[in-house]
Amino acid sequence: MTEKIHRIDIVGVRVTPKTAWLFCTLTTADGLTGTGEATLHSQEQAVLAAAREHSRHILGADALSCDAKLLQLPFSTLPQAAFSSALLQAVWDLRARSQNESLATALGGAERGSIPLYANINRRTLDRSPAGFAASAAEAIQASFQAIKIAPFDAIEPGLATATVRPALDAALQRIAAVRDQIGPSLRLMVDCHWRFDQARAAEILPALAELDVYWMECPIAETTNNLPALRALRSQANALGIRLAGCETAVLLRGFEPYLRAGAYDVMMPDVKYAGGPEEMLRIAAKFDRHGVAFSPHNPTGPICHAASLQVCAAVQTLDILEHQYDETPLFDQLVGHTLPPIRQGAVALPRTAAPGIGVALDSTRLQTLDTTAVWSAQAS
Repeated sequence: MTEKIHRIDIVGVRVTPKTAWLFCTLTTADGLTGTGEATLHSQEQAVLAAAREHSRHILGADALSCDAKLLQLPFSTLPQAAFSSALLQAVWDLRARSQNESLATALGGAERGSIPLYANINRRTLDRSPAGFAASAAEAIQASFQAIKIAPFDAIEPGLATATVRPALDAALQRIAAVRDQIGPSLRLMVDCHWRFDQARAAEILPALAELDVYWMECPIAETTNNLPALRALRSQANALGIRLAGCETAVLLRGFEPYLRAGAYDVMMPDVKYAGGPEEMLRIAAKFDRHGVAFSPHNPTGPICHAASLQVCAAVQTLDILEHQYDETPLFDQLVGHTLPPIRQGAVALPRTAAPGIGVALDSTRLQTLDTTAVWSAQAS
């Protein structure tokens, strides 16, 4: 049996004024399809450039036995990694569909049937006041989530003068406090810093986060080789205060995580199936984390294809902490896959063994065509 890849289609769609999602679909000569997601904020054209340059590696190949060609995919830049990882998602989705089995089964078998989630409420929280954050968190808790993540540090950047930073820090702490008051003391509250601090400011704010019982502090400083000692020091300080340090959401391939593992930089690492090298590489990454005692908690704040693939990966790994879920940014999250995503109950998703094949969902092409496009590209085998 062969399934030669005949066509690659990439489409980016605007789903909110500040958010676009980018999808990649492979189609074989026999009409079988597989889908991946390549969303990379404001870099759609760079992802398309990678597709134009490197699609020859995969067009015309047999999707069921093209591993040697997949090894030629580029990962030198993040846009290249997004393109290549989307192709790998799509290939694995297609392979699983060809066998009429779930992606988790195709990857080696499901280790669990329930995937715990936390709600990332950042992009749905348009009112950035403390009350707005609290109201947004309340809706997520009402939707059964048991853990919440916020990104409260608006207007803070590394290198800002203290006189400028202090009011912004105070505003951020007010947002965190409002959310903690809203959700109560028993639920997890995670705080994403989006690399906005230097080491000194990150260290300065940690005691205040501890007072608010923050579960983890995410991406406090730039993730560079030079900053590895600083990250290790911040982790030690955070742990002494009862906080975990999390990061590495844009690391590429297993080798991209290894310096952080060797340095002991993080308690929690957050590989993203869109950048880290696709589903199979995610399993290798998870296994390496397990050997180092680092929690595996995938990054998943974008569209429904990444979500579906991430659920399947989480079902297949041996050790899982918790999966991110972008909560309620737009109804298009469900609409673009025909409302076929598994429901969230008690902060988790159940994946029955009789689930639909592949990643379990497919793009609704009719709904997709009604949206404004940010990128469109296709190529086919000659």
